[in-house]
Amino acid sequence: MGYIPGVILSDCPTPYETVPILGVEADNPIPEAYRGRILVDTVHDGDVVPSEFRERPDGSPLVDSQELEARYVEERDWGASLVATEIAKSLGLLSVGRMRLARVLLDFNRFPGSTPPGITDSLERLAINPPFSEALDHPQKMRLLGLYDQVSALMEREFHEKLIRICVHTYDMHNPSRTTRPDVSLITQSATYNRESVMPYGIFDPLYPDVLGESTCSRVLRDRIALNLERSGFRVGHNHPYLLPDGSTDVRSQVWYFFSYLRQRFLEAFPECADDAAYGRVWSLLLNTNLRRIEGEELRSYLHRYRKPHPRREPELRAAQLAYDQVGRFLRESGVVDDYRRHPERPSSLTIEVRKDLVNDLDAWGRPTRKHVGIARALGKTIAGAIATYFKTDRPLATEPKS
Repeated sequence: MGYIPGVILSDCPTPYETVPILGVEADNPIPEAYRGRILVDTVHDGDVVPSEFRERPDGSPLVDSQELEARYVEERDWGASLVATEIAKSLGLLSVGRMRLARVLLDFNRFPGSTPPGITDSLERLAINPPFSEALDHPQKMRLLGLYDQVSALMEREFHEKLIRICVHTYDMHNPSRTTRPDVSLITQSATYNRESVMPYGIFDPLYPDVLGESTCSRVLRDRIALNLERSGFRVGHNHPYLLPDGSTDVRSQVWYFFSYLRQRFLEAFPECADDAAYGRVWSLLLNTNLRRIEGEELRSYLHRYRKPHPRREPELRAAQLAYDQVGRFLRESGVVDDYRRHPERPSSLTIEVRKDLVNDLDAWGRPTRKHVGIARALGKTIAGAIATYFKTDRPLATEPKS
């Protein structure tokens, strides 16, 4: 299998883009009030490996071209952007989000870092993986993670005030056992929570309540989508064949949403703390869900790992510790967790896995030779119809007070 020029583009103006959808009449439009509150996007269907990560200054390749192509084909979620676009069209959305960087170069659905040698479990990987985890030096990895930061900033803007985020992926037809996977799988739970019934220790701040890890998505919404898909002839699985990695955008965003809500409630109760630098450091820690802010990591080390700070830094960190304790007391005593669990504005984040072979003809190496636009459109229309029903019927019932 030789390298095919043009399969991997050389550069792009942005690592994550919002693609406008124009001139299409929606099949299942949602109420206008909610149209700006839904995000449909992809994170693993990117096609770009910038030239600075493929070639040395003298033009020689950083990685073997055949290995790069093989890993690129294997890692890419072929057809995910097609399905995501069809969902967005049917809903009447104005745009769809898309990661442009190829997953083989940078996996934004993992925590930042370079995967150490010997890690074979895909859920345990970090953002930079072979062959680039071995080929790039430290300055190159720092530049690459600078692109990770750009995506974080762009996504944070897109996630703001969203009520539903649908992230579309595609997966292989067969499990390792050669049994056939479901046509579609709906993923709503992290691997650690599923295994241990608690959130992962030492990653997100322990103020995050374990009970919120039960699901990243409204069960009513999830089940409405599953029901509509089954009625339309698509076989549906749940949290199969794998779960959400702890570093996935679904899990990270749920933690970010909750701590944003906690900050809002706390500052409503204590408005005098809004401009207090010590509380600012606490919110920087709690909202550092992608682990990239060094100031958040400094306070985390002081609070939870009891590391000794530089004497000049200790007074500020001590003040932040007292502020952190106050936020913790508010969380435990105010009822904010129960309020958030049942709040009609609590955001949902749902990963939808679609079998690659449903929306593509694939050659012997897994490369698409033809897209099945009709099937992608049927999936998009069905999923959009479920979301429309959720807004018109299910959500009002789900948010009514219990008698």
